[in-house]
Amino acid sequence: MDVTVVGSGPNGLAAAVICARAGLSVQVLEAQPTFGGGARTAADPEFSGVSHDICSAVHPLALASPFFTEFDLAARGVQVNAPEVSYGNPLDDGPAAIAYRDLDRTCAELQDGSSWKRLMGPLVADSAAVVRFLLGDKRSVPSGLTTVARLGLRMAGQAGPAWNAALTGDDARALYTGVAAHTISRLPSVTSAGAGMMLATLGHTVGWPIPVGGSQAITDALIADLIAHGGELAADTPVSTPPGGVVLFDTAPTALLSIYGDALPTRYAKALGRYRFGSAAAKVDFVLSGEVPWSDPRLATTPTLHLGGNRQQMAQAEADVAAGRHAQRPMVLAALPHLVDPGRIDAGGRRPMWAYAHVPAGSTVDQAEAVTATIERFAPGFRDIVVAVRSIPAAGLTHHNANYVGGDIAAGGNNAWRAITGPTPRIDPWTTPIPGVYLCSAATPPGAGVHGMAGYYAARTVLRREFGIRQLPNLAP
Repeated sequence: MDVTVVGSGPNGLAAAVICARAGLSVQVLEAQPTFGGGARTAADPEFSGVSHDICSAVHPLALASPFFTEFDLAARGVQVNAPEVSYGNPLDDGPAAIAYRDLDRTCAELQDGSSWKRLMGPLVADSAAVVRFLLGDKRSVPSGLTTVARLGLRMAGQAGPAWNAALTGDDARALYTGVAAHTISRLPSVTSAGAGMMLATLGHTVGWPIPVGGSQAITDALIADLIAHGGELAADTPVSTPPGGVVLFDTAPTALLSIYGDALPTRYAKALGRYRFGSAAAKVDFVLSGEVPWSDPRLATTPTLHLGGNRQQMAQAEADVAAGRHAQRPMVLAALPHLVDPGRIDAGGRRPMWAYAHVPAGSTVDQAEAVTATIERFAPGFRDIVVAVRSIPAAGLTHHNANYVGGDIAAGGNNAWRAITGPTPRIDPWTTPIPGVYLCSAATPPGAGVHGMAGYYAARTVLRREFGIRQLPNLAP
């Protein structure tokens, strides 16, 4: 076997697909009984017609990333529906803030839409440059330097204490803060500003799409292509000793400590020992009997929701979590996939609701009631439509994905510095000092998200360094 990929998340599968298409023999080893890592879908244990996304549910990056653009999910039969409404943020004391794919409509419904237009307009006009830079390898001169400069200025403005200066109105500030909070980190910060800029830009371009049938559809398309090019996969196959040949790890970098042990160079082992994971998410899935009774009826067509209130409330909640405390009103992300995929509604009218609550690292606290109360806060009567609740505390997420240490769904990758350097400072962050061993997980640039780009860059390095292949294969169907 030329190449072994450990872990079958989107990055691992992307790397495997590229290597297989380059003519190499490839195997993927997965510890879980199902493939996909952060892009998996499973039937509800009681209502089999209802399915839940195990980790990610909404995929703007899957439509925007250079890897998936070339891979072309649509041509492979994956239907990814982008709704008219990208995301919404209900507020306690007024109408919700809503981001439509149409930038002008978004601005028209905000208290002062002109400030949102000034912030986002230039980035939306050249969104390709924004994506190329933020999902780039950070080692190449970016194209679209004017847009990159504008992006940098806007990130700087939203990364510090003057973050209110560019946006006028509680609704616009909340709208941006909700997307920035995806990093589960202090607000404001460089990390949250970068994520906010990219996700908000995509909200007005490709939208925030949901795959028909769930996130598993993306995984299945990658697997089908891998098999078609001679690749092999094995589930229920944890790796505890070094595989032979060239190996790419779509794992938390700390997994190398137990797998390689004394074979690790001392300095590298110490660096991995100092690796720190971030704050966490606790998963709560609902089975609902009907539509959520939002106070703002415009949210009835909004599949993705940021349920944290206004900017100050979200910033306080994230500060509490970063300090190791459970927030009194946690930041909650939620999605209602049936709004763009009616097939997610079973014969009895039941449908899934996907949600996360941000919590301190390693939290063992069940967040079912906290998330229910948060939704009820903006949708009185929500409790009346809840048929079942499936809750996993942050500390339990490692049972579903070993990369999520302490419940950190980014495997430590939501960090601006690591988005440049990788888990340890290296010129080529996808390499390790162990001959033939590479990293391709969210802990390597460009960081977390279902975009496949960490796998793309790692495969590029492997092909060049190990096999002398400098031309990447065509990824089109």
